[in-house]
Amino acid sequence: MSRGRSDGSQKQRVVAYICGVAIFLGFLYVYRGSIFGSQNGSSSALEYGSKSLKRLGASYLGADDDSDSKQGDSSRIGQGDGEDDIVPKSFPVCDDSHSELIPCLDRHLIYQLRLKLDLSLMEHYERHCPPPERRFNCLIPPPAGYKVPIKWPQSRDEVWKVNIPHTHLAHEKSDQNWMIVKGEKIVFPGGGTHFHYGADKYIASIANMLNFSQHNLNNEGRLRTVLDVGCGVASFGAYLLSSDIIAMSLAPNDVHQNQIQFALERGIPAYLGVLGTKRLPYPSRSFELAHCSRCRIDWLQRDGILLLELDRLLRPGGYFAYSSPEAYAQDEEDRRIWREMSALVGRMCWRIAAKKDQTVIWQKPLTNECYMEREPGTRPPLCQSDEDPDAVWGVNMEACITPYSDHDNRVKGSGLAPWPMRLTTPPPRLADFGYSNEMFEKDTELWQGRVENYWNLVGPKMSSNTVRNVMDMKANMGSFAAALRGKDVWVMNVVPRDGPNTLKLIYDRGLIGSIHDWCEAYSTYPRTYDLLHAWSVISDIEKRGCSPVDLLIEMDRLLRPTGFIFIRDKQHVIDFVKKYLTALHWEAVATADAGSDSDQDANEVIFVVQKKLWLTSESFRNTE
Repeated sequence: MSRGRSDGSQKQRVVAYICGVAIFLGFLYVYRGSIFGSQNGSSSALEYGSKSLKRLGASYLGADDDSDSKQGDSSRIGQGDGEDDIVPKSFPVCDDSHSELIPCLDRHLIYQLRLKLDLSLMEHYERHCPPPERRFNCLIPPPAGYKVPIKWPQSRDEVWKVNIPHTHLAHEKSDQNWMIVKGEKIVFPGGGTHFHYGADKYIASIANMLNFSQHNLNNEGRLRTVLDVGCGVASFGAYLLSSDIIAMSLAPNDVHQNQIQFALERGIPAYLGVLGTKRLPYPSRSFELAHCSRCRIDWLQRDGILLLELDRLLRPGGYFAYSSPEAYAQDEEDRRIWREMSALVGRMCWRIAAKKDQTVIWQKPLTNECYMEREPGTRPPLCQSDEDPDAVWGVNMEACITPYSDHDNRVKGSGLAPWPMRLTTPPPRLADFGYSNEMFEKDTELWQGRVENYWNLVGPKMSSNTVRNVMDMKANMGSFAAALRGKDVWVMNVVPRDGPNTLKLIYDRGLIGSIHDWCEAYSTYPRTYDLLHAWSVISDIEKRGCSPVDLLIEMDRLLRPTGFIFIRDKQHVIDFVKKYLTALHWEAVATADAGSDSDQDANEVIFVVQKKLWLTSESFRNTE
C-alpha cells in the first residue's frame, strides 16, 4: 500500500518537473523576444521590455578602452558593419525607481562609494559621476501614468501631477504660495518665500527701488540676463520672461530635490547646480543681475568666496538683489551678519544702490578704479593676472576679485547694445577669439537659413506650441538660438569643454547656456527638453574615444516623450544612429542633404527623429 503511494508521488514529481521546464523555456522565449524582437511602433504607448538594472557592454556615458566597457564593435561609428554585426532591438529599461536618475548628481552613488566630502562646503551637491563599473546603460522609464506635458504658456501656471509625483513642497511651503495641488494638476500661484503676494509684484518693487523707467526691470533692454540662486520652483524667473528678461534659475538637487524638475516641466530655464567649491559653469561677466531671496547661503564663509563667485559672474555695473532678514536686522545675530556682510562687500567695492524693508540691492563698480585705490593688503585680494576667469569646468572657486579687462575698464562697462539689438550686434569679446564682425554676421545669417530649413523638414509634426525647452548641444556662437528668436522657446546653449570657450559670446548676445563635457551626463532631470540640436556632437565624442551609444542613451534621457532631435553630422554617423532607432524607440521623421548650406560643412546630413511615448509594464498597467 505504501509502495503504491510512493510510485504515485514519484510520477507527480516527474510531471511537475516537466511542467517547470516547459514554463522556463516559455519564459526564456518571451524574454529573448523582448530583447531582440521587433516592437510595434504604431501605438502611442508601448509596453516595453525588462525593467532590470542590467548593463549592456558599454558603460553609461564614457566607455573606456577595456573589453568590459564596449558594446562590441557595433558601438563604434564606422565599425561593426559586417553581416555578423548584432545591434540590439531593445535596450534594457532602468527600474521604475530610477525614473528621475541624474547620473552625476546621484546621492545614492555618493553613499555607496563612501566619498569623503565636506558637507559644510556643499560638496555632496556638486557633480560626482559614476565610475564605469557603476554606470547604468538602460533607458529611463517615465513615471506611472505619464502624460505629454502641458504646453507653454499654460505650463507656467500648472503641470500634470503624474509627471512629477511629488507634493511635499506644496505641504512644506503651504504658507508661502509656492505650489498647490488641485486634482490631477499642480498649480503655481507665483508665490515665493519672500514674495507671498506674487513674483510679478516683487519684480516690480525691485524695478521701483532702482528707479528704472516705466517700472520695468529690463531698464529699456539694458538688463537682460539674470542668475537666480536658490530659485525654488523658479517663479521669479517665470515672471521675468514677460519683461524680455531671461533668468538662469539655479538650485541643487537637495532635500527639496524637485525644484528644478518643476521649473523645467513648467517651461522655465533652469539648471541643477550649487555654490559649493567649484565655479559655476558660466563665464565671467555673464549676468546683469544676481538674485537671492531667502536662499539660506552663508555668504561670509571662506573669506566671502561665494560672494566673490557672484562678483566674477556679474557684468560691470551689475546688481545683486538680496532679500533676507539680515538686510533689515532685528536681532543681534542678524545685525552681526549684516555688519560683516556690509564690510565685506564694501572691500569688494560694491555700493548699496537701494535698500527697502528686507531687500538690499548692491551694485558692482563699472571700472577698476576702486580696486586700485584700496589700501595695500586689503582682503579679498585681486586675482592673479594669469588666472582665466572664464575657465570653469571642474575649476575651484578663488577667494579673490576678478578685475576688468583693459577694454571693459576703458569703456566703463561691457559695451553691449540693449536687448533685442544685442542678439545680432557683434559682441565686443569676439576679438578674444580672433573672430571678425563679418564672421559673426555670416554665422548669424547662415543659421537663420538652416533653422528655417529644419522647420520646413518637420512640417506639420511641429506646430507653434510643440516645442518649449530647447538644447543646442554644440552652440558655437549661439546663432542657432538667435534664429529661434521669433518662436516661443528658450534655448540652453551648451558649449563643449574641449572646444573654444565661446559661451561668453552667447551671454553677450543676451542668451544663456553652460559648459559641459558630453562624455558625461548633463546636470538635469530626465525628460526636460522638447528638442535637442546635435551638430557634429556625436562624431566629436567619437574622436575623443567616448562611446556614441552612451551619448544616444543620454540624449534619450534628456528628451521628453514625443520630443525631437535634429542631428546634423556626416553620413556615416547618421547611418550609425539609424541602427539604434528601434532600440531607443525613436522614429525617423526626415532626412536631408545639408551640403549646400556651406562649403565648410559639405557632406553633412540632417536627420530628424522623434521619441515615442513608451511605458514600462507597471506604468502601462496603471494607465488602463
